[in-house]
Amino acid sequence: MAELPPVVARMWDREPTTRRGPRPRLDLATITMAAIEIADTEGLAAVSMSNVAAQVGVAPMALYRYVGSKDELLTVMAESAVPPPPERGNLSWRAYLATWTRLNRDLLLSRPWLLDLRQSTPPMGPRRLLWLDRALDALSGTGLDDGEKFNAATALTGYALTNATLTHSLGAGGEKFAAGAKGATEYGEILAEVLDPATYPALSAMMNSGLLRDSTGWMEDADFRFGLDLLLDGIEALIARSAR
Repeated sequence: MAELPPVVARMWDREPTTRRGPRPRLDLATITMAAIEIADTEGLAAVSMSNVAAQVGVAPMALYRYVGSKDELLTVMAESAVPPPPERGNLSWRAYLATWTRLNRDLLLSRPWLLDLRQSTPPMGPRRLLWLDRALDALSGTGLDDGEKFNAATALTGYALTNATLTHSLGAGGEKFAAGAKGATEYGEILAEVLDPATYPALSAMMNSGLLRDSTGWMEDADFRFGLDLLLDGIEALIARSAR
C-alpha cells in the first residue's frame, strides 16, 4: 500500500497520534479557516504563513507543526472551502448533474480564489471527493462503464471551472480583457469593423448580422445553459449508444 502524503493523511485524520508533549494550542481546522477568511476578504495573494500566523495569534514557525508548507495549506483550503454536494432525491441523472454542475460553478464564483487552486489541486480530500462520488453515483444504472462515468464527471467539472473562470474574468475586468469594449454588443461592433470578409467569411458574416447586438454585459445564464446542455446531450447520446 502506498504511503499517504502528509497533507492527505491530515485531511483524512489518518496521521499517527502521539501523547508526548503539551496539548497543542491549535489544530489544522483553525489554521485553515483563518487562511480562508484572509482569502475571502483580501484574495489568495494575501495568504502567507506570516499572515495566517498573525490571524491565529502565533509565530509563523508554529504553523509548521500542523501543515508542512504553504502549498499544503492551499491544498487543505481548496478542500475545506467546499460545502456538501446537493442531495439527489428523486432527480433523474440529467437533472441532478445539471444542478451539480451549476452549484459547482456557483461555488467557484462565490470564492474566486478557488479558481487558481482548482487548476493545480486535484480532489484528494473527503469533501471534494464526495462531490465526485455523487456525480458518479447519479450515472449508475445508465449502462456507462466506469471509465465513461469518470470522464463524464470530469468533463462537467472542467466546464464549471472554465465557465466560472471566464465569467469572473469578464466581470472583474471585462474592459481590460477585451481591449476597452464595455460588453458583448460593443465587442461585436469592433469585430464587424475590423474583420475582412474575404479572410474571415463566417465570423465576419455573424458579426455584421448583429449576433451580439442585443447582448447585455458579457456572459448570460443562457450561455451557461447552452454549454451545459451540449455536454448533457452528449452523455445522453452515449447512454443511448451503450443501450444499443
